[in-house]
Amino acid sequence: MNRSACLIFNPVAGQGDPEIELVQIRAILEPEIDLDIYLTTEEIGADELAQAAVKRGVDAIIASGGDGTLSAAANAVVGTDIPLGIISRGTANAFAAALRIPNTIEAACQTILQGATRYVDAAYCNGKPMVLLTGIGFEAETVELADREAKKRFGIMAYILAGVQQLRNLQSFDVKIETEDRIITTSASAVTVANAAPPSSVFAQGPAGIIYDDGLLDLTIVAPASKAGAIAATFHLFQSASTGNAAERDDIGYLRAKDFKITAEPPQKVVLDGEMIGTTPIEVHCVPAGLKIFVPFTEEISPAEKLEGLPNLTVEMKDSTEE
Repeated sequence: MNRSACLIFNPVAGQGDPEIELVQIRAILEPEIDLDIYLTTEEIGADELAQAAVKRGVDAIIASGGDGTLSAAANAVVGTDIPLGIISRGTANAFAAALRIPNTIEAACQTILQGATRYVDAAYCNGKPMVLLTGIGFEAETVELADREAKKRFGIMAYILAGVQQLRNLQSFDVKIETEDRIITTSASAVTVANAAPPSSVFAQGPAGIIYDDGLLDLTIVAPASKAGAIAATFHLFQSASTGNAAERDDIGYLRAKDFKITAEPPQKVVLDGEMIGTTPIEVHCVPAGLKIFVPFTEEISPAEKLEGLPNLTVEMKDSTEE
């Protein structure tokens, strides 16, 4: 008897032909899995479809679309022990890349058919689900510039072009970062809190390795003093992602914690898993082992911590007797 799964398919994701892609997915999976197929619409998103599937008690949920679709589906299964399968068809496909899930339909389907699962962390940002990362400042501005039409036309290049354009308007802001035991204040142009992040998410690469099943979140602070410094810092982070060596520049800092409270002055735009959600302040909370996912096993690089060198830096230890 075949196992069963609910397939949630976003027909407007990516740049391919959705009808052909759905036929391909069904051809690979249906010989071994009884699929209950639901398509997202403007009125009914992946979150609602996944929540309904959880209530029906499905054996597994498979999400196919961009990072927004995957994040929305993941929210519904956090803490349920229902495994989530990922078939990425978006522009960036950052979630699949972060978890080393193949980004082709055939290989992603084979990962699901193999049946191996792993528990990974999830998180919430201001009560909204987060499976990848939250970006404040430069990254959020870049994502906002790379609108849907640009992504359809230029693909991943839309983000690169938006980033180059955004460098012209580079601004720093004062930021206060509160963890379980410290209060850190500094100046920055970008702050990123990552649960999982692919190498292409350069502003998350301070520690040069994001562990997605350790019960902690990784925060990277980028604080260049000029546009030239921003270009140099971005290139350095790209190198960190490529080589696996943590960032060493004074204008880049990073640390790990389970919870972060972040405020900025002036308030900064915030992007969550590729979607704009408003402005600071934010609170991000990790849910250890909150998500069961079909994913190949990979070794991760253990990150460290570095704060020295950041501008206007102060670090205040919190009283352990405080609530």
